[in-house]
Amino acid sequence: MNQPPNPRAHQIEIERLNKHYGAFHALRDIDVRVPRGTFVALVGPSGCGKSTLLRTLAGLEQASSGDIRIAGESVTRLPPRKRDIAMVFQSYALYPHMRVSENMTYALRLRRMAREAIEAATTMAAKTLGISPLLEKYPRELSGGQRQRVAMGRAIVREPKVFLFDEPLSNLDAGLRVHMRGEIRRLHDRLGATSVYVTHDQIEAMTMADHIVVLRAGVVEQQGPPLELYDRPANTFVAGFIGSPAMNILPARIEPDGTSARIDGTENTVALDRRFEPGRAVLVGLRPEHLCLLDAKADGELSGVIETVESTGSATYIVARLGAHSVCVATATRRRERAGDALTLSILAKEVHLFDPQTGLRLKDATARTAKSPDDESEGLPCEKPTRPQ
Repeated sequence: MNQPPNPRAHQIEIERLNKHYGAFHALRDIDVRVPRGTFVALVGPSGCGKSTLLRTLAGLEQASSGDIRIAGESVTRLPPRKRDIAMVFQSYALYPHMRVSENMTYALRLRRMAREAIEAATTMAAKTLGISPLLEKYPRELSGGQRQRVAMGRAIVREPKVFLFDEPLSNLDAGLRVHMRGEIRRLHDRLGATSVYVTHDQIEAMTMADHIVVLRAGVVEQQGPPLELYDRPANTFVAGFIGSPAMNILPARIEPDGTSARIDGTENTVALDRRFEPGRAVLVGLRPEHLCLLDAKADGELSGVIETVESTGSATYIVARLGAHSVCVATATRRRERAGDALTLSILAKEVHLFDPQTGLRLKDATARTAKSPDDESEGLPCEKPTRPQ
């Protein structure tokens, strides 16, 4: 008796994938597994390998080594047309001489599908995307957002196993980008699709994805649910990349009590919620939104001088100088402070992140208390390794 398919089975499996361009190693031992129905975002700075990974998954680039499986079938050596994927490009890639309906049905016509089936698929996709009135128009008659919907419609009609998006919103203005990312996510949910989405914008990744893969120089630095990466960044790179504004990273040293760290070159200390090795050099990570403005200085709090104040109406961003270090503070309240004013900050011990200054790796989470009593010898500083796929 046949067993029903597992709804969370891996739709995409990438194992030890490598890509070389001559002597340049673009992708290094990539391991990613994507359950069916998941929205995955590939993020990282320019040149990190995210588009190369997407193109290799699509078959537009040939893998140098490793394996790619889609729905359990190895596609590593298959051409793009046999991988059952649909790709939405940054440039829309619409044929200018074809009407919207012809652009959307081009792949189906190549397959010699029945006319009735093509019309039914086009009608459904156009209705889903709200572009039914545009079917007889040419791409030149459409706005950027409408062209992007047509490109998505062309992907939908194919009913692929996987949707691939290569920075599809980067050509749109800011307001339309916000609207379209909601549209893409709702479409993903409505279709029950498996989607892989490349973006350099970590806000897009955080708001759209179920699973984020952070890349740097062709290596997966960390992957996991968005809030896991936000709450427990594996290293200083991920800590600075995930979150907006970026996390403040400051050099510090563990105080003799083992439960606080002093910022280098200042009298400012931050409390820690477990004991660490006294005298050990560390990097302290403080998220701007976790720093609170106070009216008076108290022990264990930070004092500095304001350099700039920027208000967006809904939020205020303050850049302050702590000794030789600058920190950014984000608050939802409107502030009266000005450049040159003194300020006092506090942060909860559980919100303080610690990293090794040599490797950049996250130190064992300060929130994970041990069974040792306060009288026990201070602990050392074991490092957490970057998250790897299970």
